[in-house]
Amino acid sequence: MKEIPHAYVCIMAGGSGERFWPMSRQRTPKHLLKLFSDRTLVEETVRRLDGVVPRANIFVLTNVAQLDGTRAALGDLLPAEQIVAEPTKRDTAAAASLATGLVRARDPKGVLALLPADSYIRDTASFARQLRIGLTRASQTSALLTFAIKPSHASTAFGYLKLGDAVPEGAGFRRVEKFVEKPDPATAARYVASGEFAWNAGMFVWSVAAFLAEAEEHTPKLAKFIREFPAGDPTAYLAARFLTLMPKVSVDYAILEKAAAVETLLAEFDWDDVGVWTALPTYLPRDGAGNAMRGTVVANGGSANNIALSNGRVIALVGVKDLIVVETPDAVLVCHRSAVDDIKKLMPQLPKDVL
Repeated sequence: MKEIPHAYVCIMAGGSGERFWPMSRQRTPKHLLKLFSDRTLVEETVRRLDGVVPRANIFVLTNVAQLDGTRAALGDLLPAEQIVAEPTKRDTAAAASLATGLVRARDPKGVLALLPADSYIRDTASFARQLRIGLTRASQTSALLTFAIKPSHASTAFGYLKLGDAVPEGAGFRRVEKFVEKPDPATAARYVASGEFAWNAGMFVWSVAAFLAEAEEHTPKLAKFIREFPAGDPTAYLAARFLTLMPKVSVDYAILEKAAAVETLLAEFDWDDVGVWTALPTYLPRDGAGNAMRGTVVANGGSANNIALSNGRVIALVGVKDLIVVETPDAVLVCHRSAVDDIKKLMPQLPKDVL
């Protein structure tokens, strides 16, 4: 398949390692876990790009705490210099600017996709086809592009896009009328019932020139960071400029909500951000009582609807329901399924050596 000229992909691989504790930690967050196969999520993300862009045009953006782990996970796929660490945690506006600066320093005519490292997509063929469509469209327009996910339910965990008219010259693309923050349950239900909204998957595509122009207009510090980004090893530049020029703000708020034109392509591939432990039963083996299990797990005595993952020791479930039990060498989580969103509240109470 013919490669798209000037096309790049940058993968956002940060994360705090809280929601999937105790398997995830500050140095090994979700994208470094092997949740569904013998490959980490970030490795799956890189391999998903085969046939879309050459691996020489793929960059992974992480942070200093996770740099070694990310390079180790991708050692057979990407050279170390294509895995770049932010000096400190910021938000997606920083990642978007770093990605655009990296690509611009190598190819001022570049177009790039900015993708999360920890999404789960099984229909890789449809994903690759639509990503190629997005990169091609980005080379033809000054609009910033996103992927939209058709809602399967009224989720309050995602931001939403209000979909506008079809773009006449962009087959399959629709204009984005509005970005909406994570809604309350009633509002989410209205959005889904209307058919006018889709989930914002946090997957973006744009040309270097288009993003820089919007940054010049709305966030000059980001534009300065991109314009002055050096070719070659950016380590010294990041150490000197990242803290001073990077606001802690999302790219939606800093750029996209204010941009002159944003277009979206409704995904035809499956997508799951696998945000919490309760997302796993869809992809794990289950017994007749609905227990989703991985590793050495025994369930009887009426145990039902549990999620149990063993990373070495045996987990035995007897007469319990609706629990999450995760075993690691140095910590065990026992949590009711209804309290899964509260796992992150444990972090301040835990010993530092298990964070």
